[in-house]
Amino acid sequence: MFDPEQFVADCRAAVAADPTHKAVREILARAVSEPAAVLNGLGEPKRPESRTLFHSVSLTILNVIWAPGMMVMPHDHRMWAVIGVYSGREDNIFWRRIPSTPNKVEAAGAKALSEKEAIAFGFDIIHSVINPIGRLTGAIHIYGGDFLTVERSEWDAMTLDEHRLDREQRRRLFEQANERYEASQQHTAG
Repeated sequence: MFDPEQFVADCRAAVAADPTHKAVREILARAVSEPAAVLNGLGEPKRPESRTLFHSVSLTILNVIWAPGMMVMPHDHRMWAVIGVYSGREDNIFWRRIPSTPNKVEAAGAKALSEKEAIAFGFDIIHSVINPIGRLTGAIHIYGGDFLTVERSEWDAMTLDEHRLDREQRRRLFEQANERYEASQQHTAG
């Protein structure tokens, strides 16, 4: 059984004992190893969204639901992160700064995360996210800090130039994804 309150308490205790991602990754890996339990505890994903399960200066836990085809451009976290998928698939493309042009990035690798998988990201990771499948993807994202207020960077889709992350634009991205998803569901039902 996945109890969201107990999960948050376990993650908080883990970070209090060890501020690195190691213990939190193990907690998340155990949780997503039973996707049906997580779905039962959090509810079946119904719409694209990023819902906060817990937030403090030392820990942020989000339930992220990606729309089919949804893509988030390269961005950084400036803190460690642990991501676990409990429904669907999340593809991550990893980027690195170009030494001769430090405000630009180039692709450096990729990792597809499917149900039951969890991965840890270091402090300086830059990645983009894509949901490549035709249904919603549910993932728990855990960050080793105040992810909701820390100043972060993202990179332009066309030029790959760095600029300050626009939180309002990110919120609109989820709204637009939700509008497209709802329209596709109505079209399918009709």
